[in-house]
Amino acid sequence: MKIIENMNKGVKYMLLASLTFAFMGAFAKLASEHMSSLEVVFFRNVAGVLIIGFAILKKPMRHLGGKPWLLFFRGMMGFVALLAFFYNIAHIPLGDAMTFSKTSTIFTAIFAWMFLKEKLTLGAWSAIGIGFIGIVMITQPSGVGLSKYDILGIFSGIGAALAYTSIRELKKYYDTRAIVLSFMGVGTAGPILLFLLSSYITIPELDFMLGEFVMPSGVVWFYVIGMGLFATLSQVLMTKAYGETSAGIVATVSYMNIPFSIAVGMMLGDSLPSLLVTFGILLIILSGIMVAKAK
Repeated sequence: MKIIENMNKGVKYMLLASLTFAFMGAFAKLASEHMSSLEVVFFRNVAGVLIIGFAILKKPMRHLGGKPWLLFFRGMMGFVALLAFFYNIAHIPLGDAMTFSKTSTIFTAIFAWMFLKEKLTLGAWSAIGIGFIGIVMITQPSGVGLSKYDILGIFSGIGAALAYTSIRELKKYYDTRAIVLSFMGVGTAGPILLFLLSSYITIPELDFMLGEFVMPSGVVWFYVIGMGLFATLSQVLMTKAYGETSAGIVATVSYMNIPFSIAVGMMLGDSLPSLLVTFGILLIILSGIMVAKAK
């Protein structure tokens, strides 16, 4: 396998990161059969809080600070995006849920232009247009509008994009661990609060953010632990990839997460995407690659 041997290290790391993230999604989907997506989000974050907390104890943070509301905003946007993402993982094909989340690249470019005054070339605007055509092909809006899963899918991309855009500003003021902790901290405390409120709220449309806590047992612990391990491994590999190769190349390779997720999802019983949805997925991948190259 000379091709693999000669492959750039960063590309190898990102391919592995994309594959392990698809496995994380698979374990989340399996866990969702036994618990609410709110609880899946809770377990996804609580392990991260413990790991980051331990790292801070070993080496205290040193930073300027001074932007607490922006830090909270980053955490909140990441949290609600994750709620939408894991809810969709539980209810629609894994590949579709992952594709929606990858639209964050498109929305990040728009928000960076709006809020950070970053310039967008004609090529970048063309890429954004292609991305929106892809979104339309996947959602296939009818006379009654978009489905709940479509709306949450698009929001998972928008929420993640807002979180990523805020990180660009926060990096000037905070230790990276503080930024990560803001996300995982809100993602742990938020579900606890929503668990308490869920018994008093009966609004079916809000089931993506409500749920009763059910202590895992038996094989469900295997799903929860598998989700946490693959999520952590994916983050480590992704970090290594960006450290080895230019961001544009790595961001392009990261779109392999979508075909990996489609394949893993089919192993779990997902159907093969229709021709129109497949074209939509390809357009979103093309759009993300074009944005990455333009940046």
